[in-house]
Amino acid sequence: MGISRSENMRRIRSKDTAPEMVVRRLVHGMGYRYRLHRKDIPGKPDLALLSRKKAILVHGCFWHQHPGCREGRPPKSNREYWLPKLKRNQDRDRAALVNLADLGWRVLVVWECETKDAVVLRERLETFLEQPERVHPFAG
Repeated sequence: MGISRSENMRRIRSKDTAPEMVVRRLVHGMGYRYRLHRKDIPGKPDLALLSRKKAILVHGCFWHQHPGCREGRPPKSNREYWLPKLKRNQDRDRAALVNLADLGWRVLVVWECETKDAVVLRERLETFLEQPERVHPFAG
């Protein structure tokens, strides 16, 4: 007999997931250094480039309900349990993005399904990481 659904869900990690590791390897390979899951930064971004004030969040399509993605569909069974849980994740994501922006951070959200094409993902990461940091409007 197979494992129960609850046992399967318990095995799913929030850190060091396969999609996160893909992003980490690419960013590191491009020569960037980052901190992982900093608790002192809103949303505990998966990657935080402190000197650049840039954060990368790697979201699982199911857990964060990626709009328009096949994997982001809510489950058909036990909806009374899953829908509020997934909504809380989305609310927490929105709050983290607002808090990061308020603190002057630039944020890139990478969805799990976007980690499948390494070439496209690398281009997206390069574009994000090479953007100049915001300059304060009153800076000399």
